Amino acid sequence: MKRGLLLIDRGSREREASEELEVICNGLMEKGNYVFTDYCFLEVEPPYIEDGIKKSLKQDIESLTIVPYFLYPGKKVKLAVSNVMEFQKDTDVKFVVTKPMSMHKTLVTLVDNRISAALDANKISISNKDVDIMIIGHGSKDPNAQMSLNYVVDGLKEKYRNVSRCFLEIEQPDIFEGIKHCEKNSPEVLVIVFYFLHEGAHVKTDINNDLNPALEKSNLKKVCITKHLGTDKKMIDLIFERAKEVEDAN
Repeated sequence: MKRGLLLIDRGSREREASEELEVICNGLMEKGNYVFTDYCFLEVEPPYIEDGIKKSLKQDIESLTIVPYFLYPGKKVKLAVSNVMEFQKDTDVKFVVTKPMSMHKTLVTLVDNRISAALDANKISISNKDVDIMIIGHGSKDPNAQMSLNYVVDGLKEKYRNVSRCFLEIEQPDIFEGIKHCEKNSPEVLVIVFYFLHEGAHVKTDINNDLNPALEKSNLKKVCITKHLGTDKKMIDLIFERAKEVEDAN
């Protein structure tokens, strides 16, 4: 069967987000047996979902694998899926929709790799059992979103001394409270994980607006900050796994 694959991202005005999505699409094209791969945005910037679907349907495909490229389940994912399925009635191309990028062991491995890379970059060589981790997520009103981040936290707990999480907005604890919590454990090294898909405004500006003053007021000895999740090969693997789940079932 001739398949195409379309990523649906939330959307960002930062050019880095589009550049990263292009890298991911190219990686998926190489890894999977797809006629083409592309991306579109739910909001903020074109190409929007309608643009992505129209472009996809111009390709020589019999099936289109649609990937909600979100770290958390919730209203945004439901809206993306609802919007895309409106176009199913007007085409013979079969749409199959994957789960979002949450609650999967590959995400735990990806975050673990980011932590190791941050420690190496800072030339820190100590036992993982002496390292504390704090993961910064976006925050959501949907309870399943917190469950998704807790899945990653729980997956790392056996390896590191302490693992906690906080949120940029909407949920508590916020970044200031997250840093205060970490201080109480008196870590030798604290690694802060930016649990975001893209190098957008949140990663470039918003997190640091809260994190930098919180760190300045803290008595933490050594702090390392990871890269966001980005174009890590493990993310491409995860998208491919999610795609295969629905493709094999159909």
